Amino acid sequence: MMDTTTLEGAPGQAPAARAEALLPRLLALLYSSIVYVFFLGTFLYAMGFVNGVFVPKGIDDGATRPLAETLAMNLGLLGLFAVQHSVMARQGFKRWWTRIVPTHAERSTFVLLTCVILTTMYMQWRPLPGTVWKVEQPVVAAALSALSWAGWGLVLVATFLIDHFDLFGLKQGWRRFRGERHEDPAFRVRGIYRRTRHPLYLGFLVAFWSTPHMTEGHLLFSIMTAAFMLVAVRLEERDLVRVHGEDYVEYRRQVPMLVPSLTRSYGAE
Repeated sequence: MMDTTTLEGAPGQAPAARAEALLPRLLALLYSSIVYVFFLGTFLYAMGFVNGVFVPKGIDDGATRPLAETLAMNLGLLGLFAVQHSVMARQGFKRWWTRIVPTHAERSTFVLLTCVILTTMYMQWRPLPGTVWKVEQPVVAAALSALSWAGWGLVLVATFLIDHFDLFGLKQGWRRFRGERHEDPAFRVRGIYRRTRHPLYLGFLVAFWSTPHMTEGHLLFSIMTAAFMLVAVRLEERDLVRVHGEDYVEYRRQVPMLVPSLTRSYGAE
């Protein structure tokens, strides 16, 4: 049950003072909730955007433009995402950023800016419709499409295996609402993380590359996002070693970075 003392204030506190104390916590919860809903919409749109279904504008939709303009726009959008995502995820930036943004809102603000950039990318992406490969055999084409959706499923499952609601800022807003101190998730290894250190990145790679119809624009997107992930994973692991120390060093020694081990599971006797 919720601690009513936390919400209503100390005994004897005036109603106006209690309401004033409650308002910032309500705003924190509202902010994190709105951002989380925005994230859900952005994530669902990403699935349709890459796979070219269920959305008004997919990765191969839209009027073609001159090649130089197309490359400048698409690479600029991908570069903006890479810089924002890499810089704001670093521990050093977070220490500086939380002097300006409240700690409980730091993650939600990161998620919000990421979603704004991705939404801009969906709308402004320029197609390159030339075909790189197209699978005509129906069974193989269906298998590739299914594999792509499985990749998206792996991404979602991976977020829950670490701490989905912490990862996207909702838990921080909830704890602020309850007046509780937020603590970063403890180091733990569950599920697919016992066989690959970065199943989330693996899921994205599978989702982006498993397509029966690879256009030049889709290939550009897939190559650039793969390059970004290979850089990001090394920056991320540097931070993880600083935070978790020898626990993560030992984990990294035993578990492959991306390609899952089929013969060995972390922590197994």
